[in-house]
Amino acid sequence: MRESSLTSLKGATSATPTHLLDERRRAALAEVDNARFSWFHVKVCMVAGVGFFTDAYDIFAINIAAQMLGYVYGKQIPGTPAKLNANQDLGVKVATPVGTLCGQLVFGWLADILGRKRMYGIELIIITVGSFGQAISSGNHAVSIVGVLVVWRFIVSLFGTHPSFATISSEFAATRIRGRMMTAVFASQGWGNFAAVLVSFIVTEAYKHKIIADPDVNHLESVDFMWRLVLGLGCVPGVIALYYRLTIPETPRFTMDIERNILQATDDINGVLSTGHFNHDPDTVVQRVDAPRASRRDFKRYFGQWQNGKALFGAAYSWFALDVSVLPPLKGTLGIYQSLHNVTVGNLIFSAAGLIPGYWVAFIFIDSWGRKPIQLMGFGALTLLFVIMGFGYDQLVATTPGKNAFVFLYCLTNFFQNFGPNTTTFIIPGEIFPTRYRSTGHGIAAASGKLGAIIAQVGFSRLVNIGGTNAFIKHILQILAFFMLTGIFSTLLLPETKQQSLEDLSNEMQLGFVRGPTTHIAIQDGLIVGRRI
Repeated sequence: MRESSLTSLKGATSATPTHLLDERRRAALAEVDNARFSWFHVKVCMVAGVGFFTDAYDIFAINIAAQMLGYVYGKQIPGTPAKLNANQDLGVKVATPVGTLCGQLVFGWLADILGRKRMYGIELIIITVGSFGQAISSGNHAVSIVGVLVVWRFIVSLFGTHPSFATISSEFAATRIRGRMMTAVFASQGWGNFAAVLVSFIVTEAYKHKIIADPDVNHLESVDFMWRLVLGLGCVPGVIALYYRLTIPETPRFTMDIERNILQATDDINGVLSTGHFNHDPDTVVQRVDAPRASRRDFKRYFGQWQNGKALFGAAYSWFALDVSVLPPLKGTLGIYQSLHNVTVGNLIFSAAGLIPGYWVAFIFIDSWGRKPIQLMGFGALTLLFVIMGFGYDQLVATTPGKNAFVFLYCLTNFFQNFGPNTTTFIIPGEIFPTRYRSTGHGIAAASGKLGAIIAQVGFSRLVNIGGTNAFIKHILQILAFFMLTGIFSTLLLPETKQQSLEDLSNEMQLGFVRGPTTHIAIQDGLIVGRRI
């Protein structure tokens, strides 16, 4: 079936009847949707996943690195280790979601113009260079090192975008395994988080003897090495991913529906599904077809329809509500070594107990239960957990058993975020929009999430100490319960996407999608030798 339907496309010319071009496009897409699971699918998950791992490592590493920065460059408070002031700490951390918000919008849009593969490569290069740049940062009289780091972090996060990771995995996946493929890619975020904390733990233990041996003299130099190592090692997976990026073609849906080159897309599909490899032949025939194209007018027309507009709003608000609720990492208040040791060990436990298991339970059920039920269940569970933690906060923290119960509930929130909306808000926007707007739509939804994260980091950091140190925490938890409740209602606006092709989910008629050929270009030795319009 595959050989006959795909090989027949090689004879396509500008004289090919429109209905045959249309049929061939649908036949090629069916090959992708019905493909058997193969090593190529694993490779796609690895390529997209390593990019996500690198991005996640950088995002989570700064939480511990900021504490190390405070010891070296912060203000000394008598009787306690030095730390960054509130504005410095906030600036280092909030630069990431601000940069990511801008990057999601701009580079999500560019991935729909220039291609998923190309933008993914550019993102990896910038993340890799930026991770190394952070590690060798320094300040001077005019610009402090904190200011330099804020700029680097903005640049790194600007290019560390999700849309290309999501669309690469969704557009290569067979329909029956698409949810698991996308979840496997997204689960790399959990491993990136775990790796960042693990590296921080190893670095802390490696410098333990220097910090403890002479805490009045050498510990600042040692801690300065420590945060540079933690951030700088983030460039290693990026270098690895750059190589493997070369082993996959551009997604066939981008080639077919945006570049409008059915012949090239067919060759790519035939190659990767049959042999796992693809070849780019410069001496080939390039045939463009007439099909719907992205434009400002077309964007308004498509999303102006209620069924499409409500899906975009539902995806965007659900991600916003979720990211408002992301709880801050643990912090230490003891001596330098003991504080860093406790922070890294505590976060390793929370990652292993709640974060990573949540991803992989979602992986098991995502293609059987569906995305929408899991998201509804997750938002419902989080609403209940935050209600218990918020309204019972005073009673829980008053006793040792109560504190243990609070820690358990904290782990459960991590679990149900990932076996719930944290995973599904990543997957759904990568499925419900047409190819020409898939990365753009995903970027809009993801940027909405980062807006929620900015509100949480900036707003809650100012609210937390109202009425005394950490006195407002219970009210913050109550506010989070409200946002989780609203997430239930926004989820109701979304369609269920399991076991449906991306084309069916786009709400566009596929019969007649190709309106005819537009050009037929013959290329030899990289030069155009003939063209007919």
